[in-house]
Amino acid sequence: MKNARLRGIAAALILAGFAGTAAAHPGHGTDTLLQGLAHPLGLDHLLVMLAVGLWSVLALPAARAWQGPATFMVALGVGAWAGAMSGAFGPGLPWMDSAMAASVLFLGVMLALARRPLPQAVGLGLVAGVAVLHGLAHGAEAPASSGFASYAAGFLVTTAALHFGGVVAGLNLKRLYGHHLGRALNALGLVLGGTGVYLLSQI
Repeated sequence: MKNARLRGIAAALILAGFAGTAAAHPGHGTDTLLQGLAHPLGLDHLLVMLAVGLWSVLALPAARAWQGPATFMVALGVGAWAGAMSGAFGPGLPWMDSAMAASVLFLGVMLALARRPLPQAVGLGLVAGVAVLHGLAHGAEAPASSGFASYAAGFLVTTAALHFGGVVAGLNLKRLYGHHLGRALNALGLVLGGTGVYLLSQI
C-alpha cells in the first residue's frame, strides 16, 4: 500500500514534468492580482515550492518546520523586487530559464538528503538562495503597470498554498513510512531531480 502511494506520487510528478513544459510560466493577463496568483503554477516554480514544504517537514525539527516556507517567501519577495527593478532599468535575465530548471534538480537533491545531518542555517540558506532566483523570475516578468504590489500579493498567496501542500504531503509521508522514510525520499528526490534534468534538456 505504501509503495503504491509512493509510485502514485512519483508518477504524478513525472507526468507533470512531461506535460507542463509548454506552459512554464502562466499568468500574463491584464489583472495584476490574477497574474500573480497564476505565475507560480508554472511547472518549475510549482515543483520547487512543493519540495520546499516537503523538505521543511522532513529535514527540520517539527517545531521549526515553518522556517523553511517563511524563509522562502521572504527571500522570494526580495528577489521579485530586484527582478522588477532589473526589468525596468536593465536588460532581461536570459539565463533564468536554465536557473529555474536547475533549481528543480537542486531541490530533488536536497529532498533526497533530507534525512541526513545538515546544519539548519545551511539548509535555510540554500532555500533562501533558490527563493531569490525564483523571485527574480517573478519580478522580471512583472506587469509593466504600477500594479506590482497586487502582483506580488498574488504570487505570495499561491506560494504559501503550495508550501502548505508540500507540508501536508511531508506529514503524510512521515506517518506512512516511519523508519523507511529514507527510501521514499530517495525515490521522490530522484523523480524531482530527473524532472529538473528533463527541463534543462528542453531549454
